[in-house]
Amino acid sequence: MKITNKISITFIAFLMLFTSINANNDIENSDPEKDKILVYVLKNILTRGHFVVKDMNDDFSEQVFKSFIEGLDPSKRYFTQKDIKEFSKFKYEIDNQLLRDDVSFYNLVYTNFTHKIKNAKSYYGELLAQPFNFKKNETIDIDYDKVPFAKNENELINYWRKQLKLNVLSRVQDKLDKQETRAKKDKDFKEKSFDALEKAARAEVLKNMDELYLRIEELEHEDWFSTFLNSVVGAFDPHTTYMAPRTKERFDQDMSGKLEGIGARLLKKGIYTEIFELVSGGPAWKQGDLKAGDIILEVAQGDEEPLDIVGMRLDDAIKFIKGKKGTEVRLTVKKKLDGSTKIISIMRDVVELEETFVKSTIVEKDGKKYGLIDLPRFYIDFSDTDSRDSAKDMEKEIERLKTENVSGLLIDLRNNGGGSLKTAIEIAGLFITKGPIVQVKYRGQDPVVKNDVDPKMQWDGAVVVLVNELSASASEIFAAAMQDYGRAVIIGGNQTYGKGTVQSVIPINNFYPKYEEDLGAIKMTIQKFYRVNGGSTQIEGVYSDIAMPDRYSYMKYGERDLDGALIWDKVPQANYTKTNSYENFEDVVNQSKNRIASDSKFKLINNYAKWLKEKQASTSYSLNYREFSKESKALEKDSKKYTDAFKYESNLSFQSPKYEFPLMEIDSVLADKRNAWHKNLAKDIYVAEALNVLKELKLKNSREIVKH
Repeated sequence: MKITNKISITFIAFLMLFTSINANNDIENSDPEKDKILVYVLKNILTRGHFVVKDMNDDFSEQVFKSFIEGLDPSKRYFTQKDIKEFSKFKYEIDNQLLRDDVSFYNLVYTNFTHKIKNAKSYYGELLAQPFNFKKNETIDIDYDKVPFAKNENELINYWRKQLKLNVLSRVQDKLDKQETRAKKDKDFKEKSFDALEKAARAEVLKNMDELYLRIEELEHEDWFSTFLNSVVGAFDPHTTYMAPRTKERFDQDMSGKLEGIGARLLKKGIYTEIFELVSGGPAWKQGDLKAGDIILEVAQGDEEPLDIVGMRLDDAIKFIKGKKGTEVRLTVKKKLDGSTKIISIMRDVVELEETFVKSTIVEKDGKKYGLIDLPRFYIDFSDTDSRDSAKDMEKEIERLKTENVSGLLIDLRNNGGGSLKTAIEIAGLFITKGPIVQVKYRGQDPVVKNDVDPKMQWDGAVVVLVNELSASASEIFAAAMQDYGRAVIIGGNQTYGKGTVQSVIPINNFYPKYEEDLGAIKMTIQKFYRVNGGSTQIEGVYSDIAMPDRYSYMKYGERDLDGALIWDKVPQANYTKTNSYENFEDVVNQSKNRIASDSKFKLINNYAKWLKEKQASTSYSLNYREFSKESKALEKDSKKYTDAFKYESNLSFQSPKYEFPLMEIDSVLADKRNAWHKNLAKDIYVAEALNVLKELKLKNSREIVKH
C-alpha cells in the first residue's frame, strides 16, 4: 500500500463527485416554474410525513447553507472567502426563502459556481504547462474540512497548484518505483530521467482533468438543482434524498435487479460511448455481434432514421439505446477489432443483472456438505409482484440445497446494504415457524409488530450468518431477528452499519399531477425499525456473537459517523418465543473466539486495522520531492509488514449446486464468474472460520421453548 494509492483515491473521489452529482452551466436553461414546484412539494411532504419533526428555522437554514457549499466545492477549488461572504447574506434566510418557494440563494451560488468552473480550465491548463519546483519546501493538507477557503484569487490558484503538484508528484514517485523494479530485473533497461517522468506525469494529469471537465460541461441545470434539493432534504436525515427522474430509474433498476434494454454496460470515452461489457444472457450477448470495446456512433429505433450520439452525454445516449421489451434498436458501431463500421440490430428484452441475485455453492468439510448462500441485497420489483424477488429466490435456493443433503447453511450478508423490508421479513420467516420479525414505528405513533405468519419452516438446520460493517438496513433486520430468536450465530465485524430507518419512495407527481413532466421522486425516512427485543439497530447496528478483526475495525465507518443521523432508542419488547436451537451455542462461540484470538493471521489483520486507522489521521504531505520520497518509502516499508494479512488458503473446494451445471455449459461467462467466486471463497479466512462454527453447532433434539 503506497502513499500514491491514498492520493489517487483522493483524486478519484473528487472526480466521482461530479460524475455522481449529475448536473449545464447556463442558468438560462433552467425552468423556474419547475424549480418552484419542486421546492413547494418537497417542503410539504417533508414537514408532514418525515419521521422527524423539524422546524425550518435559522439552524436548518445554516445546515442547508453549509451542505450546499460543501457539496459544490469539497476541495476548496472554486470559492474564495469573498464569495462565501457574499453567499452568507442568505445564511439564515434560506428557510424563509423556501417557505416562499424562492430559490434566490441557489441562483446566486449556482451563477457564481458556473463562472468558477469556466475559470478552472485555464487554471489547471496553465499550471500543468510548466514543470513544478519539487525542491521547494512546502506541504499540503488534504483534510479539506480543516482548510479555510482561499482569501483571494491568488491564493485560490495556489490551492490548485498544490493539489495538481501532489497529483503529479505521486505519479512520478510511482513511475520511479516501477522503473527501479524493472531495472533490477533487466540490465539492458534504459531508465528515463526524472524530468522525462515528470513531463509524462503532467501529461497524464492534464488528460484526466480534461476528461473530468468534459463531463462537467455535459452537466445540466436540473442536476445542479438536484444537488441543492438534496442539501435541503438531507437536513432532515442522511437517508432522505431527492431523486431526479434519471436517478429514480437507476434506483428502480438497482432494487429489482433488472432492466429493459440490450444488456450492455456503457462508459464515456472522450466524446464517444463505448461498450464496457455485455451482461451475460442479455439480448446483445445472445445476438453475438456487439463486443466490449466497440464504439456506438448512431442509434436508430427500428426502421427510423439513425441518431448521431457522438458527443452526447452518456445518460442521454443510454436513454436512446434502452427501450421496451420486444422493440428493435439498430446500432451503428465502430468495431474495436478492425476499426470497421457495422450496423447491428438487437431486439430489446428484460435483462436480469445476475450479480444482484441470490446464488449458492456447496462445500465439503470433514465428510459433511454445507451450503453457502450469497445474498447481495434484498431485491424486489415493486411494479411487478409476480416477478422474482430475494425472498422467493432464497426459498428456492434453500430447497435446491436441501436436495443435495447439506448439513448446515452459511448466509453471507457482507456488503449487503439492504433493500426491501418486506423481503427481509419473509426471508427471516424461512428459519422460524412463525412470530414477530421486526417492529416499525411512524412518528408520534406506537410501534407496529411485523410478523411472519407462515407456520412453515423452510430450513430447520444449523445457520450461521456472516456480516461486516457494510451490512445495513434490511440485512440488520434479518441478522437481529436470527440473533434474538437464538436461531443463528452472527459472525463477522464487531458491529453492522447501524441503519435502523425505513425509507419510502414517493413520486412527486402524485402530489402535483397537473404538471405533465416527470418531477422525480423523494426517498424519505418515514419509520424507524426495532428488534423484537425492543432495541433499535439505529447507530448500534447488530453486534456479532463472534467478532473477527478486519480492515474496518477501527475506522470511522457507519451510521454513527454520519452528520444528522437519528438517535438510538428503544420500544417495548415484542411477544416472541426463542427457538434456542443449539445445545452448545455458548461453547461454539467461545471456541471460535479463542481460535481467533490465538490465530496469527487474525492478529496481523488486527494490527493492520490499527495501522490503517493511524494513517487515516495523517492528511499532510510534503511537496518537496526528497521529503515526499522519503515519506513514501517509509510508508511502503511499514505497509510490507501487512502484505500477507489477507493471504490465506483454506484447501476447501467449492462447487455449484447441480442445477447450475447445464446453465454453465451454455454460458461460459457464468461459468467463469462462478469459478472466480469459488476460488475467492477458498481464500477467504472469514468464510473458513464461519464454516468451522457451522460444523461445530449441534441442534437440540427437542428444542427448549422460552416465552417472552
